[in-house]
Amino acid sequence: MWPKITPNYSPNFSLPKRIKKNIKFIIIHYTGMKNELSVMKRLCDEKTKVSAHYFIKKNGEIINLIPDLYEAWHAGKSSWKEIKSLNKNSLGIEIQNQGHEHKYENFSSKQISSLKRLLKILIKTYNINLNNILGHSDVAPERKKDPGERFPWKNLAKVKLAKWHNLNEKKIRINRLRKLDKIEERKFLRNLYLIGYKKIVKFNYTKNKKFLFKAFQRRFRQSLVNGKSDRECLIISKSLVKS
Repeated sequence: MWPKITPNYSPNFSLPKRIKKNIKFIIIHYTGMKNELSVMKRLCDEKTKVSAHYFIKKNGEIINLIPDLYEAWHAGKSSWKEIKSLNKNSLGIEIQNQGHEHKYENFSSKQISSLKRLLKILIKTYNINLNNILGHSDVAPERKKDPGERFPWKNLAKVKLAKWHNLNEKKIRINRLRKLDKIEERKFLRNLYLIGYKKIVKFNYTKNKKFLFKAFQRRFRQSLVNGKSDRECLIISKSLVKS
């Protein structure tokens, strides 16, 4: 079923118009704001220099803020694999949720239903690889937490709208909190880089490593986000690299 999409255009976009084949990513965000009126004001105020292509309200209504073929300002300083500044190659979807700084709640069933229908259209229209459907924290782990550990990535993966591992979570859970030695942690980091996460630079290495591990956990090990590497995370990363 085709979703109802209401236009409400924002001035916050870049010229020139993009070529369709250059749209390779979909980045999912939460708004991190308490109410939808404030969200719309922020996304449509040219002073903020912030926008997204789509905004999904609590009731599932989809607002189109920027036409797909124009660059919206949603990802900021970001990277995935060898690509940096993902705004130019991506579509941004904002979903209403107060986020970690306020009252981080579950996403509504209406929001997820609308998101699924929207993703199906966008994936087909732009031939998006499932590996390139990402959260804001995936592409900016040092700055962002959204859409967070309550976002239903596994649910989306079941209907082929996102990437997830194919492991039995109950079986691998026995490996949780089992520490990795230095060689194993290097393997874990290498797997994260192969998946697409940003490589850690030496400056602030320990701090940035924790941000990176949390981003991975918010995406693929959502029941425990502690920023610490363990054998369960290593096993999950191996599965993702193989697939």
